[in-house]
Amino acid sequence: MFHRFYPDRLVKSTYQIDFKKLYDEGFRGIIFDIDNTLVPHGAPADERAEKLFKELREIGFESVLLSNNDHDRVDLFNKNIRTKVLCNAHKPLASGYRQAMNLMGTDEKNTVVIGDQLFTDMWGAHKAGLYRILVMPIHPKEEIQIVLKRRLEKIVLFFFRRHQKKA
Repeated sequence: MFHRFYPDRLVKSTYQIDFKKLYDEGFRGIIFDIDNTLVPHGAPADERAEKLFKELREIGFESVLLSNNDHDRVDLFNKNIRTKVLCNAHKPLASGYRQAMNLMGTDEKNTVVIGDQLFTDMWGAHKAGLYRILVMPIHPKEEIQIVLKRRLEKIVLFFFRRHQKKA
């Protein structure tokens, strides 16, 4: 029942992912959520995020910021990152993920999605047929609707971890 929300991998932080290994595995494009995936909610890109995107370009990755936020929010984050963006993406609709792949020139086989929310990032990526990496939220301060979803996510993550132990 919950499988559509499950990630392919669960990692504590975006900054702990071995991106070189992902590239070696054949991935060429990365679709990122922003808030609580790369920086705390509402924050501009920090030094760590800027360094990450520089490293991704050096490895050879294409990237897109796929966000349900408006242009002002995404532009604030992207100011020094300078990657492709899709705002007001209406995640979990798969159409935004497909648009992101078109921007990068990638497809379902070589694109990975990295995000912190099961019901938007992971579900949308699942619907688009993409490899999914769930990261734990960077900061506990979130909008009320996200706080409420986090309670439901705990239930899904319980079953995901149980499923992982059986596999």
